[in-house]
Amino acid sequence: MAIQTPDRVVPDTVAILADTTAPRRPRRRRSISWGAYLGLAPLAIMLGVFCYYPAASGIFHSFWNWNPGGESTFTGLENYATMMSDQLWWESFKNLGIIFLFGVVSWVIPLAAAELLISLRSERAQFVYRTLLIVPMAFPGVVTALIWSFLYQPNDGVINTFLKSIGLDALAQNWLGDPHLALISLLFIGFPFIAGLPFLMFYSTLQNVPKEIFEACSLDGVNRMQRLFLIDLPLMGRQVQLLLVLVIIETLQYGFVAYILTSGGPDNATTVPVLHMLSEAFNGGNWGYAAALSTTLFVLTVVFSTIVAVAKRRDSTTNVKGM
Repeated sequence: MAIQTPDRVVPDTVAILADTTAPRRPRRRRSISWGAYLGLAPLAIMLGVFCYYPAASGIFHSFWNWNPGGESTFTGLENYATMMSDQLWWESFKNLGIIFLFGVVSWVIPLAAAELLISLRSERAQFVYRTLLIVPMAFPGVVTALIWSFLYQPNDGVINTFLKSIGLDALAQNWLGDPHLALISLLFIGFPFIAGLPFLMFYSTLQNVPKEIFEACSLDGVNRMQRLFLIDLPLMGRQVQLLLVLVIIETLQYGFVAYILTSGGPDNATTVPVLHMLSEAFNGGNWGYAAALSTTLFVLTVVFSTIVAVAKRRDSTTNVKGM
C-alpha cells in the first residue's frame, strides 16, 4: 500500500508512479516461425478430413436423394419438406425436452455434493472423497449402460429382486419394456449423477473462493442455505451458463444409451432425433433424408448455443456497466 508523508513519498510509490507515467515503447510483434505452422498442418488436415468434410458432405447431400456409391439425384428442399410432415420426428423432440429438463434438475445432486465436500475441514478427507466420487468417470459408457440393463431386468434384475425380497412385489416393473417407464428409466442411468462435469465445475468454483469468506459468513451467523444463494450460486454464474451450452449439445446428440438398451422402443417411447436419423439411414436407406435430419440438428445446436452465448455476453456487459 502506498504511504505518503508531508515531506516525502515512499520510494516504492515513486517507482510505481514513474513506471506508470513514463512513455512506453511499442512492443515489437514476434514473428512466428514457419515450423509452428508446419507442426499444426497435420492436425489441421486431420480435422478437415474427419470433422469438417463429413459435416460439409452431410449438408451438401441433404439436398439430394443420396445413394452412396450409386447415382444420386438433386431434390432441392424435398427432404426438408418431408421432415416438416414427419410426425415421429417432431414427437421425438418431446422426449428431448424431458431429457433436457431432467439433465438441468439433476445438477442439484452434484451441487449438494460439492457443497458438502468443500465443508470438510480436512484436506486429506476432501481428497479421498473427491477421488471416490469422480473415479466412476473413468468407466466406459457402454459398461455403465450394460450394468444398468442388468439392474433393470424384469425377471431376475437387481431392482425387482430387491423389491420382491422386501415384500414390495407390486412395485416390480418391466422398467425398459413399459412405454410409461422406459424413458425415465434411461434417464436414471448413472444415478446419483455426481461423477460428471457439473460436480467438477461446482467444486472447482468453491475451491477458488477464499476461506476467509466462509469464515466471515460463519462469524456473521450466515447459515449454509443463505451462503448458497447469496455467495456460492452468484459465483457459479459463468459455470452454469457453460453447463447450459454443454447440456444443450449433449441433449441434441442424445441417443447412445437409448440405442443400446431400447433402440427407441417400446412403442417409440424412447425415440430421439438421433435414433430416428440413424433408422432412416441404416434401416430405411434414406440417406439424403437422414442427412437433412442431421443438418437440422446441427443448425439447432448452433442456434441454441449462440443464444446462450449472447445472453452471457449481455449479462457480462451489464455487470461491467453497473460497476
